[in-house]
Amino acid sequence: MRIDRAPHLSAAPLPLSPAVDAGLAALVGALFSLSFAHASAWWVQFACIGVLAWRAADARPGRAALLGWAFGTAWLAASTWWLFISMHRYGDLSAPLAALAVAVLSAALALYLAAALALFARLRRGDAATDALLFAGCWLLAELARGVLFTGFPWAATGYGQVDAPLAALAPWVGVYGIGLVVAALAALPALQHGRERWWLVAVVGGLVLASPLAHRDFTAPAGRLGVTLIQTNVAQDEKFAPDRLPDALAWLELALKEAPGPLVLAPETAVPLLPDQFGAEAWQRLVAPFQAGPRAALIGVPLGSFEAGYTNSVAGLSKETQSFKAGFYRYDKQHLVPFGEFIPTGFRWFTELMNIPLGDFSRGPVAPPSFEFAGQRIGPTICYEDLFGEELAQRFAGRAPAPTILANLSNIGWFGNTVAVEHHLQISRMRSLELQLPMIRATNTGATAAIDDRGLVVAQMAPFVRGTLQAEVEGRVGLTPFARWAGAFGLWPLVLAAAALIAGCGRFRKRRR
Repeated sequence: MRIDRAPHLSAAPLPLSPAVDAGLAALVGALFSLSFAHASAWWVQFACIGVLAWRAADARPGRAALLGWAFGTAWLAASTWWLFISMHRYGDLSAPLAALAVAVLSAALALYLAAALALFARLRRGDAATDALLFAGCWLLAELARGVLFTGFPWAATGYGQVDAPLAALAPWVGVYGIGLVVAALAALPALQHGRERWWLVAVVGGLVLASPLAHRDFTAPAGRLGVTLIQTNVAQDEKFAPDRLPDALAWLELALKEAPGPLVLAPETAVPLLPDQFGAEAWQRLVAPFQAGPRAALIGVPLGSFEAGYTNSVAGLSKETQSFKAGFYRYDKQHLVPFGEFIPTGFRWFTELMNIPLGDFSRGPVAPPSFEFAGQRIGPTICYEDLFGEELAQRFAGRAPAPTILANLSNIGWFGNTVAVEHHLQISRMRSLELQLPMIRATNTGATAAIDDRGLVVAQMAPFVRGTLQAEVEGRVGLTPFARWAGAFGLWPLVLAAAALIAGCGRFRKRRR
């Protein structure tokens, strides 16, 4: 007998109107965002994805797309609402237009999940195990599209909500997106089953989650310890360039750099918000002098360049050894820039001109730059938003240059006020440490200034929104995780192929059963 469409699942959802169904999807999508602000709420993801899979289980493609779009829009709006602050409070964009911009961005990015659920509804066949894999493949494809296309915006990717969960043990194997695939499959499996079988599947899923730490292995080995001083400047974003506030902020920074016990000192992104020529040769010399001789070194966030050559959002590395460099210091230039904040997407200059954001159009640095070498360690810097892209950081482990032994992130989350963005970004850095099994040191303007070990655990953290320094010690590591090997060599293509194989395989299986 020929079956013209996928049979109804025996766990067919309760009939709801499209509006109520979309409202329910939006509600669980908003709840989904809790896991990114509170790492202990990782289990919420399983419940929310399970509800979404349950509602999509018997939906036609159009209805499933509506559910995915509502869930995705609420998920992203609840996770990135703080963009309103940067555009309105600090960018002088009117409140209605700033709110509309956040809503439009969330709704546009949610189209990836809408398309993924429509594909799921088109190919599902009614078998829980097969459909759970199909659902996971579609979920992964949507997350990869959001993380890569149009320079990518992977903030609040599923795996970031699992840094304190048992599944975090999978990070050095499959990375943040691979964890998202596993979460989606395990959450969908019981949701797509029925009756007594569902409870058996819930037990199986729970067992798999709890057993996942057995996958942990140490792929990196100790390579010596290094003491660090992390500076938190706590300069309000609307005061960062103010002529009456700038001298005090720079004087405090100069003193903090001079008195920091070190031996390695980190100051945050644009800790010096002026070009060296604007800063003045005498003032710049006072800033760098403590590191030009003796055993100490520093990484300082500073814009570099000129009108003719273009500007870069950079890190200046200072040590006795860097005096032989052409500029007298090691230089790292940010490569993955923030749309609208650091570069203007084609066709959107009119939008950026509505805002008052200084130094908003930077040039890009190299993809895989050399590390800053000091005290037997190789420190690999990233600047703020860059540490969302683990696959790009992994490229530093695939080249001929020696791989980093310590990761360093210099950030300024002051653009987003006292919001969940601070905690979100800390979890992102923790995921990078998990993927690469390296420590991460973070110096930020307003938080979270912290030291993270190679297992993603925060070993020292400074209270946010205070001015001061944090002393810590980290252990450098050498070696490559599986993620560093395959992502460094092939980027995210292995995961793209995995998603395509799951979707194609489940669709083929369905046809054979007809």
